[in-house]
Amino acid sequence: MCVGMFMAILDVQVVATSLPTIQSALDIGPDQMSWIQTAYLIAEVVAIPLTGFLTRLLSMRWLFVTSLTVFVIASAGCAASGSFETLVSWRVLQGFSGGTLIPSVFSAVFVLFPDRRQALATTIAGVLAVLAPTVGPIVGGWLTETYSWHWLFLINLLPGPAAALVAARALPREPTAMAELRRLDGLSLVLMAVSLAALEIALKEAPTRGWVSLTIIGLLALSLVAGLTFVRRSLRRTRPLVDLNNFRDRNFLAGSILSFILGIGLFGSVYLMPVFLAFVRGHNALEIGMTMLVTGAAQLLTAPIAVALEKRMDARLLSAIGFALFAVGIGMSAFHDPRSDYDAMFWPQVVRGVAIMFCLLPPTRLALGTLPPARVPDASGLFNLMRNLGGAIGIALIDTIIYTRSEPLGTALLQGLQAGDRDVAAFVGVPASALAALKGGAETDLSVDLDQLVQTAATVQALNEAWMTIAFVTALAMLCLPLARRVAPAQ
Repeated sequence: MCVGMFMAILDVQVVATSLPTIQSALDIGPDQMSWIQTAYLIAEVVAIPLTGFLTRLLSMRWLFVTSLTVFVIASAGCAASGSFETLVSWRVLQGFSGGTLIPSVFSAVFVLFPDRRQALATTIAGVLAVLAPTVGPIVGGWLTETYSWHWLFLINLLPGPAAALVAARALPREPTAMAELRRLDGLSLVLMAVSLAALEIALKEAPTRGWVSLTIIGLLALSLVAGLTFVRRSLRRTRPLVDLNNFRDRNFLAGSILSFILGIGLFGSVYLMPVFLAFVRGHNALEIGMTMLVTGAAQLLTAPIAVALEKRMDARLLSAIGFALFAVGIGMSAFHDPRSDYDAMFWPQVVRGVAIMFCLLPPTRLALGTLPPARVPDASGLFNLMRNLGGAIGIALIDTIIYTRSEPLGTALLQGLQAGDRDVAAFVGVPASALAALKGGAETDLSVDLDQLVQTAATVQALNEAWMTIAFVTALAMLCLPLARRVAPAQ
């Protein structure tokens, strides 16, 4: 099951690093390219909360086997695509099938394993869940440069069927319940899909179009109205499509908030590093992946420690330590200059890698560890949905900061150079001899190279502000911990 989940998460990152190659190969317009990712993410975010219903309908065994089989077929379709429309269609199917694989794994942790083995099972699932975004850039870059973009999808064709066959033999044989289809609330399904899809599209477009543009306001209003109608309808039904009553449980609510904030920090940091390394330092996908392996290595080394501590300490205390450390690690990256590279990023990555396991394992136990097994599939879908929504909002926040702050920061840097500020010159990389010539000069006196230095430095400052904002939001996670009740350590 973890292999299937890893494939679904990895598929987002490996494709992201190779979008320019795919664009060139299929002659896709620049304004359409991002839909290769957006189509997958929208389908995934709609599928995740449906995991509980689909588990009741098909059983955990057949849901996983069916989803993984469809994911592999869709991967083959993506690799064989010869046009933008065909590729996007297969990506929608791939995203929907992949979306159910992730919460299914976390459901299995608490449904299939006794309490004494849940900590280890959660660690294995958690390591792979957060490792996939880290190794994605290097895998995608290596496949594209060594072979072709088709192999971004073809790599799923061997492990996928193998994992499905093992799951078909090893998972518990439970009866399906096709009668659930007769009780399916179709209107709730449409409302939920419209709300989540409109929100995803709004978050994607808002940084470039502006948060107060008519399109974005319309999408957010549609998402809000459809979402509130879905919530009201779900709370009134005896057998809702998604059991939102899980949020009445204090521990599940606290764990879901932590999952949401983890999504902001995790997806945000994985997004910010490639942006800096690609646009400021000029590294290719393979070099970016090699740099980001530090976080993955720290996660793997910390995993056994996290398991040992979770067996002995209060989950709330471990969560507080994890999020505090994660916020520090993110904040450490807020002091880069245009010449920062691997060495400057090493220790912040180590701190974040150590912290991530304590931000994932204890909140998962808080959210799912005390629920009855029958409620776990629905709850797992909601828990994982919160992390994905947090990631989408975090990336939208980062893009907004980059788009809105780069220009005024560049103007301020230019004014500092013209005033003869040596600190500004050192940050931008302007030699002292050029600074003397610039002092009191006009903007038109700048050469193209110097203007490029200022623009690059302004981008770095905007990225630093984004890092600090994400760090502040991550630190806020500790405010929700008093809401949770104590959960016994996983003995």
